[in-house]
Amino acid sequence: MRKPYLDRLKDGVLLFDGAMATYLFSQGVYLKKCFEEVCLSHPHLVLDVHREYIARGAQAIETNTYGANPLKLAGFHLADKTEQINREAVLLARQAAGDEVYVGGSVGPTGRILEPEGPLTEAEAKESFRAHIGALIRAGIDFVLLETFQSRREMALAVEVIKELDPAIPIQAQFTYGRGLFVGEEFYLHEAEAWGPFLEELPVDVVGVNLMGPADALETVAVLKKHLTKPLAVMPDSGMPKEVDGRQFYLMTPDYFAEYAKLFLDAGVSVIGGCCGTTPEYIGKAGEAILSFDAGRRQVKWLPLKAEVPEKVPLPLAQRSALGAALVRGEWVATVELVPPLGIDPAAMLEKAVALEAGGVKFVNLPDGPRASARLGALVSASLIAQKTKLEPILHMACRDKNLIGLQGDLFGYHALGLRNVLLVTGDPPKVGKYPDVTGVFDVDSIGLTKVVRRFNAGIDMGAEALPQATSFVFGSGVNPAFPVPQTELERARQKAQAGTEYFITQPVWDADQLERFLDELQKTNVPVILGVWPLASYRNALFLANEVPGVVIPREVLERMEKITDKEAGRQEGIRQARDILARLRHRVAGVQVSPPFGNVKTALEVLREDTL
Repeated sequence: MRKPYLDRLKDGVLLFDGAMATYLFSQGVYLKKCFEEVCLSHPHLVLDVHREYIARGAQAIETNTYGANPLKLAGFHLADKTEQINREAVLLARQAAGDEVYVGGSVGPTGRILEPEGPLTEAEAKESFRAHIGALIRAGIDFVLLETFQSRREMALAVEVIKELDPAIPIQAQFTYGRGLFVGEEFYLHEAEAWGPFLEELPVDVVGVNLMGPADALETVAVLKKHLTKPLAVMPDSGMPKEVDGRQFYLMTPDYFAEYAKLFLDAGVSVIGGCCGTTPEYIGKAGEAILSFDAGRRQVKWLPLKAEVPEKVPLPLAQRSALGAALVRGEWVATVELVPPLGIDPAAMLEKAVALEAGGVKFVNLPDGPRASARLGALVSASLIAQKTKLEPILHMACRDKNLIGLQGDLFGYHALGLRNVLLVTGDPPKVGKYPDVTGVFDVDSIGLTKVVRRFNAGIDMGAEALPQATSFVFGSGVNPAFPVPQTELERARQKAQAGTEYFITQPVWDADQLERFLDELQKTNVPVILGVWPLASYRNALFLANEVPGVVIPREVLERMEKITDKEAGRQEGIRQARDILARLRHRVAGVQVSPPFGNVKTALEVLREDTL
């Protein structure tokens, strides 16, 4: 049986459904028809929508009643059926939901403008809300969902009515900016700053946004987080077209939507769903990306240390590896990312490793299934490189693919091979990669895995038992200075520092001002920072990163400089210059640099790291 809605939100992220009208339109319901009346004339269509969302993993659905108020229904000569339409909509949702799925009563604005700007009086608005919401509550919804409100005054009237009808029923209140009023970044940031304090004071339980593109929603969350202590809900639409090279492209796909769902989760959002243009496939992809991922952050129960199993003093950092020694001595760390190859032939990777060694590089990073892709194992790749060269590998270990027992075995195996440097990452959900039916494990996230490795170095395993020998890993974590909600990323960085991480490596950043602001806070942890850079290869490469990889921000001036360059080699040189400019500006603030060369171009990496920056 369902626990109360607000209690459920304390247990982790909740997956909401997506659009109703989009689906009904695809089934032949005309645009000019009253979509809410379909509950009476074609109830099987509405029931099918609910059932399909639930089959794709939705844990809460909303009734097909967004415009089922007497003012809107009057336009279809259906005002006298307000009670009936709302009642039948709830019954259909309940029939699909069963005992496990929550049903929210969907309530949109009246569709009229309040006086003095418009003709609608407050009394008329409250009368309309009373008929609409009262019918939903009487029919047995779990909570009221106020969505797509643009007027704070109108939302406050709706909340006032709900409190009169049932003071105890939970209220989830969501707003949008309205594309008709949208006049650019300055407008919506100003609006978000106004909505935040208003929603915090309004007597509602969950607050959020809908009917805006995922990117706008994510930036809005960043503003709202400064003002709100209540659970956040985000239900973006399928986005507006983006102009690229004079053409309009709709970038939103179910996979892309899933990537944003992961960013919403990282930003601290409690309820994630979809709005106009999203379908059961969008919701299914989002759920596959976030539900197991979120559970992994919550379910690990750390056994307390036992008095009879004391922690050993870890081997001094400088004695564990050349990387550890460099970090202790303050020597500049220069490392290059080598992506393991697809397939079984390591020859090309090893050739690149030999070239890097000849160029004076001492360390290489080996990603673990980057972008949730299947490649030659990172552990095997690191071992082969260590055998072939004198380079020290830094092995990425992702929590996605193995449970805690498997991760423990890999760590011990890596150590047994004489390799010591690890970068502990949560990993991309597999649903954002090439394998849509693969599941992620996520027994733990990067913070939890950091605690595991710190215990290993103290001679204690995950079960709080003594190890025969303590390990001597040099272990670090990743951070993303460009994350749209920086305070959330900084809080996770602080948790990683408290867990014992010994260095940070940043995601690539192209905005030096943004990076400096992030470093101002990150360096309060007193953990050494290795700066990640990605020298752009071309304008097309820059566009791909800016438009296709959620969370990546490339300043407009950088894009404009790359756009002016048509020669391939000149574009590569400009990318190198930009990377070196960032290094020159920030070198005095960081412990080293990791270069991620596009397309594995070792020549590019070495040019970024030529002798004046090595």
